[in-house]
Order: sequence, then C-alpha cells, then structure tokens
Amino acid sequence: MTTRPKAPSTNEGVTMNSDTQRDDSSMSPENALAARLEALESRIAYQEHWLDTLDEAVATQERRLAQLERINTLMQEKLSDQQRALQEAEMGAPSAQDEVPPHY
Repeated sequence: MTTRPKAPSTNEGVTMNSDTQRDDSSMSPENALAARLEALESRIAYQEHWLDTLDEAVATQERRLAQLERINTLMQEKLSDQQRALQEAEMGAPSAQDEVPPHY
C-alpha cells in the first residue's frame, strides 16, 4: 500500500510573526484586524527607524571616504614633489666619487 503525501492546507507556507499572531477565537474580527494592523504599523515604524539610521551611517561613510580620498591625493602629490626634488638634487650635486678629498 502506498501512501500519498498530505495535501497542503490553505494556510501552509504562511508564517506569522509573533507580533501578528493572536488568539483570534476570543476577539471579534474587527478587534483582531485592528490588533494585526497595529502590530504591522509598529513593525513598519521600527523598520523605518533602522532605515533612517542606516542611511545616516552610509552618508557619514561617504563623507569620510571623500575626505580620505582628498588626503590620499594630497599625500601622493607631496610624495611626487619629494621624489622630483630628490632626483633634481642628485643630478645637480656632485657625487662623493667626483669630489676631491680636502688633503689634496
């Protein structure tokens, strides 16, 4: 004898958050709906708060990144200037091998 899988019920696959689960048997349909609506509104408000917090964090990081990029550009320019000055100094100054010792 083969057993057939149980047919899914109409509510299977639907999960409810603990905020939205209520014992609807003792509530009138209007009260149950109002309680679920209130719970959903509360969740939306909480999510909006976190969205605002994350948005502020991203904006702060963007400002910091822009500042660090400016600092990086300035440091690269200074490094290039120092390398250029060092090369000019090496080309213009006589090397130690070219100098005559003071006792000659």
